[in-house]
Amino acid sequence: MIEITDKQIVIDGKPQIIMCGEIHYYRLDRSEWQDRIDKLKDAGCNAVASYVPWLCHEEVEGKIDLEGNSRPELDLAGFIDLCAENDLYFFLRPGPFIMAEMKNEGIPYWVIDKHPEIVPVTWDGKQTLAKTLDYSAPSFLKETKKWYAAVMGIAAPRLQPNGGNIIGVQLDNEVGMLSWVSNCPDLTDTVIDDFVGWMQKRYDEETLKDRYPFNLEGNYSAIRSPEDNYAAQLHFDLGYYMRHRFAEYIHALRSYAEEFGVRNVPFIVNIHGTGGGRGFTYPIGISQLYESYTQDQGYLSGSDIYFADLNMESFQDLYLINGFMDAVHRPEQPLTSVEFNCGDGNFGNNFSGRLDPSAADFKTRMCIAQGNRLINYYLLTGGRNYRLSEQRDDGNDRIASTGERHGFAAPISPEGELNYTYPRMARSIQTIMAVADKLAVMDEERDNMAFAFIPDYYMTEASYPDSSKMKEIYRNLEANRSTAAWENMARAMLLGGYRYGSVDIQNKQIDPVETPVLAVPSASYMAKEVQGKLVSYLTNGGGVLLYGEVPSYDMEGNPCHLLADALEVRSPGMRLAGPAYDLSVYADGWAQDRAEIRVHKAQVFEISSQAETIFRVYGTDETCGFDKKVGRGRAIVIATPYTCDLDLFTKALEKLGAKAGLKNDSKYHGVFMTSTANEQGERFLHLLNLDGFDKEMHVYENDVKLFDGRKLELQTKEGIMLPINLTVGEVTIHYATAEIRNVQSNSIHFRLTQSDDVIALKTDRQVIPSEDYTVQQEEDVTYVFSKKHAKIDDQLTVNFQ
Repeated sequence: MIEITDKQIVIDGKPQIIMCGEIHYYRLDRSEWQDRIDKLKDAGCNAVASYVPWLCHEEVEGKIDLEGNSRPELDLAGFIDLCAENDLYFFLRPGPFIMAEMKNEGIPYWVIDKHPEIVPVTWDGKQTLAKTLDYSAPSFLKETKKWYAAVMGIAAPRLQPNGGNIIGVQLDNEVGMLSWVSNCPDLTDTVIDDFVGWMQKRYDEETLKDRYPFNLEGNYSAIRSPEDNYAAQLHFDLGYYMRHRFAEYIHALRSYAEEFGVRNVPFIVNIHGTGGGRGFTYPIGISQLYESYTQDQGYLSGSDIYFADLNMESFQDLYLINGFMDAVHRPEQPLTSVEFNCGDGNFGNNFSGRLDPSAADFKTRMCIAQGNRLINYYLLTGGRNYRLSEQRDDGNDRIASTGERHGFAAPISPEGELNYTYPRMARSIQTIMAVADKLAVMDEERDNMAFAFIPDYYMTEASYPDSSKMKEIYRNLEANRSTAAWENMARAMLLGGYRYGSVDIQNKQIDPVETPVLAVPSASYMAKEVQGKLVSYLTNGGGVLLYGEVPSYDMEGNPCHLLADALEVRSPGMRLAGPAYDLSVYADGWAQDRAEIRVHKAQVFEISSQAETIFRVYGTDETCGFDKKVGRGRAIVIATPYTCDLDLFTKALEKLGAKAGLKNDSKYHGVFMTSTANEQGERFLHLLNLDGFDKEMHVYENDVKLFDGRKLELQTKEGIMLPINLTVGEVTIHYATAEIRNVQSNSIHFRLTQSDDVIALKTDRQVIPSEDYTVQQEEDVTYVFSKKHAKIDDQLTVNFQ
């Protein structure tokens, strides 16, 4: 029995952490399956995941082979059963789209040849540039249902609730991604007809006439080639419709799976969007798909984490996107990651990638600390692409575009060899699984603030190329929704010790009692309803740190000054740097005594006498940042891309009422910190040294030094998860500077992290003396002092009578 409840995955009554590795059975000889499974188990994983490629299993229409009759490696049933024999769960990913560098993204050629009408047209009636199909086309859905009937016939008797090992089914893959990255929304006649019908239900007749100066029905060209006078309206209506359409598609796939016996396991929708090693565009995927996985119980969302190294440049990106996913979730839904990039980054097979061994370790630790309950390492092992039986004259006639070998960057090579990233990845998985029962019920502890998320700020997946109005809206949204707000404000807050989640201020209520302080990245465009929510939030006592621009328009470009009016400000415009103008700003008011800095823009204001200026434009003294009380609340506005000044953002947040619970005194910063806890008060402190040099520091919680005031050493590019008040058997670990590696009835195995680790225990059991440590009793605490230096030997076992 599998339950999704309280942000946990509960299997047969036990909350679980699921650590998967993606093994493409169809890219390996059957004789290699057990070897790759052994290496997955050695890494500490408890589950296997795999796509199920329709292209391979039904290369010829009507000849579906899921049992290896045509090729031994296509025995899906045999592979799932082999995983079960190895006591491993299975995560099934049957498409119909799977991507994975497969030809046609995994769709058989015959489907496209038989139904040419499912190939979409897009802007200006042109054929789409992407290898996508019309999800809603009746003929595509009919063929997909047949495919699901076959796959679910294999899956149903192997579901965990039916005594098998399948614990989840992914519905399609990265829905909407291909249309987004190519700016080619599906605009077939049938899609437009459905879109018009959807709008007729959404708006009354007069409103539709105001929004669109033409007859909508049958006027395909007006929608495919919009004029600027209605381009913004069309943009957002089309975006809202596509969210609805994707949700309907996912619902259809789920209904097929359930019709063919797959029930009582979570259905997973994965979200795309990371790119170039950063997360700036990832929320586009959240925006596209959040209605798909929040439409009913039984769904989970899964992230695609394609970061490179997690370092000082990018660590806040991962933290934020996990927060944004959680912000749109239903109350019961936990975070999961179904494509969690691992390996060395050598995607081009030319040694162009060389990720640090810490990459997967750091990302795993951060995700687990933020509440991820399932992580699927993608791609865990490489393989080979065999040739199709029917030649396509496409250059290689193989099932995929990457040549014969596939998965060059994986920790396990196509030939089964381990690369340098495997040991560190395995160490982190094993560390997490050693305390999985604790982590599975822990939540991140948060300070009294959150980062605001506005999904419509990321509805930028499709824009008519010839619309100047939409180009301007996009430019402004993209300039303010992430980049500087993430790299300055969000990064400063994390380095300052703030632990914060996110709040969807567009679709959910914002309560100053539940969330006393909000950090808000703000563009010149903001929906009237969202501006109104922020005004009410401020009036009722909330604190807002607004970074970017005070909005002047709603999302469609109509003047809207609700928030500006509440702040009692008027903006004459924007000051911009230029070739002969080094725009600079200086601090004033409570922010003064900071160096003047150069910036590329500054929104200037005329403010009321009740507001305090905190930033001004050099040379004109115009206000570009201010502090203003609004009702019972308070707003601090920084309308210029001020740098990542930790003291500034900390001071601003403290003035608004938010104080960081965790702090450290590392001279060079570069330390990510957070903590997790369960209802019993058991905790872990999670620390990452993001830099390539060792650091020494004290860690403070609510201004009190932890670990009895001991200084911690964080080794270069090291992550640690330190237990606090954690009970294992009859022993309570009061605190430890070492990580738990394994727990047995008469011993606890630790991974040392310091030159002189200390493990403080509360127990009636006697610690057996050892040459590796000394034991000292002080009142009710037994202190175990390691004699080993972690850099020389990091293994320590504490034995008990």
